[in-house]
Amino acid sequence: MFKGSIVAIVTPMKNNKVDEEALRRLVEFQIENGTDGIVPCGTTGESATLTYEEHCQVIDIVIDQVKKRVPVIAGTGSNSTHETIFLTEHAKKAGADGALVITPYYNKPTQEGLYQHFKAVAEAVDIPIILYNVPGRTACNMLPETVIRLSKIKNIVGVKEASGSLDQATEIILNTDDEFALLSGEDSLSYPLYCIGAKGVISVATNIVPALMAKMCDAFEAGDYKTALETHLKLFPLFKAIFFETNPIPIKKAVHLMGLIEDEIRLPLVKMTKANEDKLRKVLIDLGINLKN
Repeated sequence: MFKGSIVAIVTPMKNNKVDEEALRRLVEFQIENGTDGIVPCGTTGESATLTYEEHCQVIDIVIDQVKKRVPVIAGTGSNSTHETIFLTEHAKKAGADGALVITPYYNKPTQEGLYQHFKAVAEAVDIPIILYNVPGRTACNMLPETVIRLSKIKNIVGVKEASGSLDQATEIILNTDDEFALLSGEDSLSYPLYCIGAKGVISVATNIVPALMAKMCDAFEAGDYKTALETHLKLFPLFKAIFFETNPIPIKKAVHLMGLIEDEIRLPLVKMTKANEDKLRKVLIDLGINLKN
């Protein structure tokens, strides 16, 4: 259902408010360059510091601008089950094609708690759901057996796997139906995960190199593994550079350097240090990206 190069899109801001005009431009930039799907309000979209009103606003803008040209998978997760259901209900009413639901953060649920949380959301809202496992940010690792168990629920259709463990990803792929999509949650592991059966990536880097990320994914899916690997290796320095500091600090800086958004990020995140910005700038120039700032 969901595959290929899917962007975890940044949320542009102007005067500490959502910049609707810039967001619409970013959506067009992605679609014009071959991106297969768009995720608004993920971690990269600063979901943790958006108000409920802003969260719903960003989802609405993206869905309206996309106009069904590619799937929209709205980020709707929270560390509260009832809040997650509220946001997921909004995504469905707005016309999203799916919901990306992160494991509850901070409160560190057990594996049974994770199962019951996702089961409750899936039963409450009839929309395709992609689980999101990113223990480095949530202090909660959803183990393969929990993902496998959840995969048997009809509208839980995939997992964005960002544990960094190829073993964990392999266990999931081995023990779920082919219709269940494992998507990479880390750009630098996308090619290796494709090699063991992943269906695509929900990507940070795609914000600035959509055509190259689409090229890598399309090449792999077409059986052109040489081109896919060459593209992965070309992009690898960028994959590391966009994590010089906490995501989405570097990626928002990069998108700003390209002249696509204002140089704004919301506290408690702050702008990139000059030293890291200089290193990021060099990586972008080496890739041939046209910088306007």
